[in-house]
Amino acid sequence: MQPHELTKGTELQLHIADSAFEGKTVSRIDGFVVFVEGAVPGDVVIARVTKVKKSYAEARVVRVEQPSSHRVEPRCKYFGTCGGCKWQHVGYEIQLRFKQQHVVDAFERIGGFADLPILPIIGSEDIYFYRNKMEYSFSDQQWLSEPPVRNSEIRNPKPEIFVGLHVPQRYDKVLDITECHLQSETSNRILNVTREFARKSGLNVYTSESESGYFRFLVIRQSKRTNELMVNLVTFDEKKDVMQGYVKALQTAAPEVTTVVNTINTKKAQIAYGETEQTYLGDGVIHERLGKHLFTVSASSFFQTNTVQAERLYGVAKSFAELQPHEVVWDLYSGTGSIALLISAAAKEVIGIESVESAVRDAKRNADANGVTNCRFILGDLKDRLTRDTAWMQSHAKPDVMVIDPPRSGMHQRVVEEILALNPTRIVYVSCNPTTQARDVKILCSERYRLVKLQPVDMFPHTYHIESVALLHRV
Repeated sequence: MQPHELTKGTELQLHIADSAFEGKTVSRIDGFVVFVEGAVPGDVVIARVTKVKKSYAEARVVRVEQPSSHRVEPRCKYFGTCGGCKWQHVGYEIQLRFKQQHVVDAFERIGGFADLPILPIIGSEDIYFYRNKMEYSFSDQQWLSEPPVRNSEIRNPKPEIFVGLHVPQRYDKVLDITECHLQSETSNRILNVTREFARKSGLNVYTSESESGYFRFLVIRQSKRTNELMVNLVTFDEKKDVMQGYVKALQTAAPEVTTVVNTINTKKAQIAYGETEQTYLGDGVIHERLGKHLFTVSASSFFQTNTVQAERLYGVAKSFAELQPHEVVWDLYSGTGSIALLISAAAKEVIGIESVESAVRDAKRNADANGVTNCRFILGDLKDRLTRDTAWMQSHAKPDVMVIDPPRSGMHQRVVEEILALNPTRIVYVSCNPTTQARDVKILCSERYRLVKLQPVDMFPHTYHIESVALLHRV
């Protein structure tokens, strides 16, 4: 079959040549690229075409005819449906190889770099049960991979309650799961007792269509260092008697739980945050340790979800910064102050800038709790704080070193321009998206800097996500 004959629904035999971004793999038909979901490099598969574009097509595996030597048996019985773990069917050492290559590809293709100074990827010691946070959704619609009848696609006249994970691109239904291998066995126990309690409660799941119901999300946060454990039930409104009953059920099934929080979200937006929080057990927070510093984590706090690898990631950032006792560091996108606190002892002063008010509050609280006195945290959008809203700069020293840890979208162009104007000696750029990191580093290096080294760190085994740390020196 020729590429121009491809249509949606066509089934093809494909030899899988390589991995691609976002967990997909690559095959070619007379040079025409087909991105295949569910395959492993080295496989020979039958795949069904799902999309055809002028320069490429997309397909999904129907069956594997000849398995790759890189293919392994997935541990999870839900693998291939929930979409959380894209690569459980790939050996972990091969996952690391693919992730390292994705960083290389991004910097060569987007950044235009040659002879990339990349170090071997740092893998995760734990490839299962590594997450300290899991978020589950409630729904009255269950995802069935093979619905027995068409009307299973509509809401059941007698509402049921399902708790689990959304399959990709389907936010109206959840895959009702009883176990997940990403957090802990205790987490699975909490998930199942929560489902049982919800079904016996006589209350419904909240739906945005009716703007009514009660149950919305279950969030479990579990410290790896202190063994503290938070259960946060997100609901549409407050029902104290229900929450008191829920706490009793949890204490019986999972006595490891140290605090229970009820977050009230009355908005239509389906997010696991809300306007108010009520604590029904414990003090409403857990604590986690990174290095020698202890961090307070509240129900709405951001905290890296792989504690052990976060220590390694931030350790790389500190090492790359090559700090001297007289130097001032600006920590851009400073979040709750994790990096700032970990590098504070090696610098004269660290100034963190962050746009999220609650994160700045947490950062100041974490600094006080750890007796760190040389960190300052400033609230504001970076492109404003570095351009027009700059009065704060008059009372703060200019940076010798910058540590940058932006969101997946990377840095705003104005921020990149102002970094160049501030002219720090060294820049440490931490990123969860090599493509936007490569874009930004290209601009910095075309003006004034040199890429010295690049370190990939795997935070999320069995997914295609990868963190990388770049060190830039001024030339």
